[in-house]
Amino acid sequence: MPPRANAEFAARMEDVLAVYARPYDPARPVVCMDEKPYQLLDHVRDPLPAHPGHDARQDSEYIRCGTCSIFVWTEPLRGWRRVQALSRRTRTDWASQVKQLLSVDYPDTETVVLVMDNLNTHSIASLYEAFEPQEAFALAQRLEIHHTPRHGSWLNIAEIELSALTRQCLDRRISDLGILNTELSAWQNATNTDQRQVNWQFTTHDARIKLRHLYPKN
Repeated sequence: MPPRANAEFAARMEDVLAVYARPYDPARPVVCMDEKPYQLLDHVRDPLPAHPGHDARQDSEYIRCGTCSIFVWTEPLRGWRRVQALSRRTRTDWASQVKQLLSVDYPDTETVVLVMDNLNTHSIASLYEAFEPQEAFALAQRLEIHHTPRHGSWLNIAEIELSALTRQCLDRRISDLGILNTELSAWQNATNTDQRQVNWQFTTHDARIKLRHLYPKN
């Protein structure tokens, strides 16, 4: 990356790392969000179940049943996450997810510290596209937003959750959005019951040593 891009990356990286270094504060929870596209697929032929001496088998041919987007919201220090698949990922879809976060998941919290990537839909402007100005403003006032740098998705803890979700829940063909959300809900409830937390170890000090190529040479 050119020097200016390096400097911008470093600045946003250090901003996010400073957020992760904050002590747990239930009055200002740190929540990370991410989303991923998902292809709904069905079998052309019914798969063959496993039986003694033979693994389960499925035909390599499949039927495309459309696409959707999976949203993940997670509070790493609390060990909580919410997962939902939507048929689209528009600005209003994201805004509706934010409203659910603030009015259902954290109704009594003054401020939610939100870490996410800089996707064009992930902005306060989306709230104003989806809701009346008074409601959009009220929601926006309860958010403290921190964006990960471009090409720095590894800094988003929600991406870790998406990776675990993909391995543990999406390792087979799912053809229907309703079925997918049932599976996502089961995974969400199981992991929330387990209260699996994320112990983030990479610090600003580490970044200045291991990623020193991002910083200007004095």
